[in-house]
Order: sequence, then C-alpha cells, then structure tokens
Amino acid sequence: MRTVSVGGPDRPNPLEHTVSDRPLQPSGDDPSGDDPFEGMPPELVEALRSLTGGNLDPQMVEMLRGMGLDQVDPAMLQMVGAQMREMFAAPSDGPVSLSTATDLARKTAAAAGDPSVTASQSRTVADALGVARLWLDDVTSFAAHDLTGSAWSRAEWIEATMPLWVELVAPVAAGVSAAVGRAMKGQLDRLGEMPVPEGILPAGVDPSAAMAPMMDKMSSAMFSMQLGQAVGALAGEVVSGTEVALPLVPAPQVAMLPANVDAFAEGLDVPTDEVRLYLALRESARTRLFGAVPWLAAGVMAAVRDYAGDITIDTDAIESSLAGADLSDPASLQNALQDNLFTPDQSPAQRAALSRLETLLALVEGWVDVVTERATAGKLPHADALGEAVRRRRATGGPAEKTFASLVGLELRPRRLRDAANLFKALEDRLGSEGRDAVWRHPDLAPSAADLDDILGYVDRAAAGDVPDDMDAALDALLSGDDGHPSTGPSGSEPSA
Repeated sequence: MRTVSVGGPDRPNPLEHTVSDRPLQPSGDDPSGDDPFEGMPPELVEALRSLTGGNLDPQMVEMLRGMGLDQVDPAMLQMVGAQMREMFAAPSDGPVSLSTATDLARKTAAAAGDPSVTASQSRTVADALGVARLWLDDVTSFAAHDLTGSAWSRAEWIEATMPLWVELVAPVAAGVSAAVGRAMKGQLDRLGEMPVPEGILPAGVDPSAAMAPMMDKMSSAMFSMQLGQAVGALAGEVVSGTEVALPLVPAPQVAMLPANVDAFAEGLDVPTDEVRLYLALRESARTRLFGAVPWLAAGVMAAVRDYAGDITIDTDAIESSLAGADLSDPASLQNALQDNLFTPDQSPAQRAALSRLETLLALVEGWVDVVTERATAGKLPHADALGEAVRRRRATGGPAEKTFASLVGLELRPRRLRDAANLFKALEDRLGSEGRDAVWRHPDLAPSAADLDDILGYVDRAAAGDVPDDMDAALDALLSGDDGHPSTGPSGSEPSA
C-alpha cells in the first residue's frame, strides 16, 4: 500500500487517501478477466486509480471510452492535468479572476513579443507629448493641467487597464457562469442512471449539488482565461492608453506604447516621428477631454455596464455546445462556448444602452478628430494621410471591437463618427472653439443621437441659446424629482439620463 496526496508538500491534504498498487479493476469483475483499461494511457489509469480508490464501475469505464479518453495522448493528458491544477489553484474572486486574467494576458503579450521600453523610447514619447501639449493649447479650451506622459510596454498597459476590463465584463461572466452551471446540471441529470463509484461522494449526496462549486470555479476560470487572451491580444495592437475610446487610463496619465506605434507606422510611408506625434496628439486630446468632462467617463462606462448587465445568455446553445465538445482537448470547451454565448435578439434596455454608447463614442472620437485636425494644420506634412490611416483602422473593426464582440457580444464602433465630426466643425464655424467645447459642460448640453440627424438645427439652437445651461439642467432635475446625480449622457430614443 502507498499514500497518494493531491495537496502540496507544505500544507496538509484533506483528500489524502490510500490506494493499492495492484492494477485497477472494475467493481464486480473477476481480476482474471479481460483488462477493462486495455488501450488506455497508463497516466489515465493512474489518475482514475487515485480518484476512485481502486473501485470503478464498468459503466464508468465505457463512458470514458465513449468520450474518447482511451485515445488521449499521454503528453496531452499531462498538460490537461497541469491546466486543471492551475485552474483550481487560482484564487476565487468572483465571476472573473483579476489575477488569472492578468497573468494570462501578460503571457499572451509576452508570447507575441513584449520588449521593455528603452530610455530612448521614453525620451521620444516625452518629446512628442510635449509638442502635443503646446499644439493643443492653441486649439482647445480644455487645459492640460497636470497631465503626465509615459511610455509603456504591453505588460504595463495590461496591468493598468485590467481592473477596469474585469469590472466591465463581470455582469456577463456572472450570467455565463449561471448558464453553464444549468447546462452542466442538465448533462449530469441525463447520466442519473449511472452509479457513482464507491468512495467518491458521501451517501445521499446529489452529484449535481456536489459539483456546483466546481462548476462555478470552472466557469470563472474559463471566462478569466478568455478575458486574459483577449486583452493580451489587444495589448499587441493599441498604440495608446485610451485608443479604444474607453477611459481605461484615467487622467492625468497620458500613455503611449512605443512598440505598437512603430508597428502602426510600418507601411505608411510616413516618418515614424510624425506618426508618433500624430498619435500623441490624439491621445492627449482624448485624455484632456475625459479629464475636463467628469460625467463623460462615467457615462461611457455606465452604457457598457447597462448593455452587458441586460445581456441574455443562450442556455440552449451552451448546452448543445457542451454536449458536442471534445473533453480530451482543454481548448475545446472554451472554443465551443465562445461563439454560442449570446442570443441574437437585443432587449429594449440593451438597444437604449447601445444607442447611448454609440452616440458617446462618436462624440468623443469626432471631437478628437476635429481638434487634432486643427492642431496639425500647417504643421504636420502628412496629417491627412495619418488621419486616413486611423479612419481605415477604425472602419475595418479596430482592436476594441474584436475584443468586445468576443466578450460581451458588443460591437464597440463609433458608427456615427462622421456625423459627430461634422457637428463639431459646424459648431466651431459658428461659435468658435470655445463654443465647440462648451457643449461638454453638462450631459444635457451634449448632442444626442437625434441631434446628429439634425446638425444644423442643433447648431442654430446652440447659437440662439436654446440649449439649456447648467442652471436650467439643475432646475429641471429638481422639478422632475431626480436624485441629483449626474446623468450618464445623451441617448438616442430616451431623454438624456
């Protein structure tokens, strides 16, 4: 006899048990009969022996064969075991594990190459951001205040932004966890006639109930891994901290990723210094906007959370995917679920949140486009070519869109960007740069989706003073019984919230 422990050397193991060194035999079989494990990898037999105490029902053996486990490559089995141990060793901190997602994102970025930022790169980024500050001072009333510039590696961007990514996807992860649990329970219930091997569970314990904590852990681990892979891939593409138009990096930090800037510059036939300065201008303008308009970041994040919180998980598709997944492949379950999580129909609340989000994103990027164009006029020789390159990057579905489509079924695209840019140009022509920027003072002043349909009408109302000022907005909120909290921004079909 010998002792088998599934714990670590430095801690007691409550699951430690004693198993026999003799070949594992199914219960009730004659040891002299045919070997029920013939053809199975020895590593699998050893794992089953340690799990079952040497007593395994013949039906369980047949079920394992039906899963194809008798064909598992021993090296693959060892990898699966290592991944499972890592999965269950990770700390449980809700539907998404920050540590797991961050660790995998860093590994994903490192696998693609993540060079450390050099002193020379830090200086060139600081120089570009310094020039951007001077040029923007001439074209916007939003002050730079104490903005500080930094050159980040991909890993540094991951560390800085992952907490907010986790916050954004947590509502969806919770729904996916519940749906996966229900689907797996259905699978287990259909196996209800199969006897549970002796010694696995205490008498009278429902296998579904016993597996619920494990399924929660597995679901959290799967979603954390998916988030980590997505953000890790995204880190290889974003050129700056808030390029995705989400306030991932709060002011006063203005962050650039030199390795990604250099990659973006390849093939543009534009000097890299110009590319760096142009992207620094865009990032600096975006950071000034989020820093000067307190309600804007809250409005964007609230719209994303509202959309994600009301998402519908397609339980039937999940259950069907689980039934057809290759359980011998650790990536099979994740891949099966990835394209089958969400129902195609959006709820009214989702449509309202999506309209609000698309409007806000269009306004942010439209304003950045106009301000950058003004700042570079007559100063940057290839500004038009660079602007076109950014527009193409956005039109083909930028990195943020791909990430959100896989995580929350949301296409994060400022569809009305051109309309928003035209609106800010029209405001500037009529009221100057101060009038253009004044519409950001309060969410009730900002253009709505309807205003993007009637740009000249909105500009006429702004010029005539028909757009409510801060005092009007506060009085309206008081008379309507609002709680006084700032609203989340313009909406397409609903009054501004």
